[in-house]
Parts: sequence; structure tokens; C-alpha cells
Amino acid sequence: MTDNYVARTEEFIIHDLVVLGNSDKWKKYCRVTANAMSVIPWVGSILASGAAAHGEKSQGQVNSLYEEWLKVHKIKIEQLGQSLDEITDRLESIPEQFEERIQSEEYLGLVRRAFRSWDMADTSEKRQYVVNLISNAAASNLCPDDQIRLFNDWLDTYHEIHFKVIRAIYQNSGVTRLGIWQSVSNIMPREDSAEADLFKLLIRDLSTGGVIRQFRPTNAYGQFVKQTRSTKRPGSSSSTMESAFENTKQYQLTELGSQFVHYTMNQVVKRLEKEA
Repeated sequence: MTDNYVARTEEFIIHDLVVLGNSDKWKKYCRVTANAMSVIPWVGSILASGAAAHGEKSQGQVNSLYEEWLKVHKIKIEQLGQSLDEITDRLESIPEQFEERIQSEEYLGLVRRAFRSWDMADTSEKRQYVVNLISNAAASNLCPDDQIRLFNDWLDTYHEIHFKVIRAIYQNSGVTRLGIWQSVSNIMPREDSAEADLFKLLIRDLSTGGVIRQFRPTNAYGQFVKQTRSTKRPGSSSSTMESAFENTKQYQLTELGSQFVHYTMNQVVKRLEKEA
């Protein structure tokens, strides 16, 4: 093991200890950061490995595989530090009346649940959604905690390609399936293609999951209005099945889906209640 390797290892461990020990905001929210780190199993392994590597410096016992393992986790701990740093920044900006909420076991339970998801996330995009969710959950009374946990489950269940569909509908409520597809791809595939099958699966997943639905008009009391079926003229029926990319039925987010977007895809939670 080279001296350069040992120096990198020591720098890696020392940097994290300095951040935790000297940052005022990390001290203030140490319970939040500690709960977040407590559910990520490799954090403890890294800290232990740093001490072991330092003790074995003169013995040459750390092999190249171990060094590569540390390099990989060095990147992960830097990503974790960035996420925790962003959360503490945003907690700092929250009004004081929410301090009791932030220190409560109920909120810390949400933090632990969220960072299990953060650790399992394969992309920086999904990790950012986790950060948004737990930051916004600290200072909004819009959703009960059970609903926050449901949103966390959705982050675990859905993939980035689902989120592209959600964003397309959020940005253009009433868009058809053709419009959704055109917002995520420049290629129009065949109806019997894998791409068409995948797109139908995405729409089905989000529809049955309660995130999106076909547009439904409501009356003044918020009740859904029944739609009258149009009668087809004789001989007007088509010989082919409905296209995966049909261009007549409009889609919208459910109210639950709208709240999910505001909690996970927007940094600042906006109240969704309609004005009286």
C-alpha cells in the first residue's frame, strides 16, 4: 500500500469528521443527520476501514481490491455529504415554529425511511427527489406523515422513465398519450414494438397507482360528472385496436399525484388547495 493511498484514506475520514464537528448547522441538526446515516450500512464500514487502513500502513496488508472498494465508497460518501448538506441548508431556512417537528421522533422516522431509499437509488435524480421529499416534509402541514411515506414508496417503486411521464403531464395537463410520448422521444415506433409495450406499461402503472388519470370534468362540488358515450355511425368502427399513442383522450395528474410532484420534484412546496 502506498503512502499516497494512506493519505487519501486519512483525508477521506478526517474530512467527514471535520464537517460533522465544525459545521454549526450540522450540530444543530445532528439528530437528523445521525438518523439519516444510521440506516446506511456502509457508512460504519468506511469509518472502520479508515482506522484499519491507518493501523496497517506499515504492514502492507491492504490490497488493490480494498483500495478500489474505498474509492467507490469515497464517491458515495461525498454524495451523501452533499445531500445532507442540502437538507441542513433547507432546514436552516424553516421558521422556528417547526423546530419541534424537526426534532420529533415522527419526523426522524421519515428521515430514516427516506435515506434507505436514498441509498438504494441508482441515479442522482432519484436521490434529489428523496432530498426534496424529506426537506419539504419538515415544514408543511399539507400532507400527513402517512402520505409522505406513500410518496416515499412511490420513489422506490417508480423509475426515472415513469417520472418523465409524470413531468410531461404536470407541465401540460390535458395532454394526450401521443403528446406524452412526443415529450420523451423523437421517434414514433410501431404499435407492436417493445417501445409501445413499455409506454402502455408506464401509463398502466401510473394509472393503477393513483398518480395519473384520464381527464374528468367536475361540478361545483368537486364531484366527477358522468360522460355520455357518443354513438358511432354504422360502418364507422375501426378494424384495428386503439393505438398506444392515441391522440384523443386527455390525461391529468390526480390530486395525490399533484402533491407528489410538489413534494418531490419542486424544492419549495406550494399549497395545492384551490382558492375558495
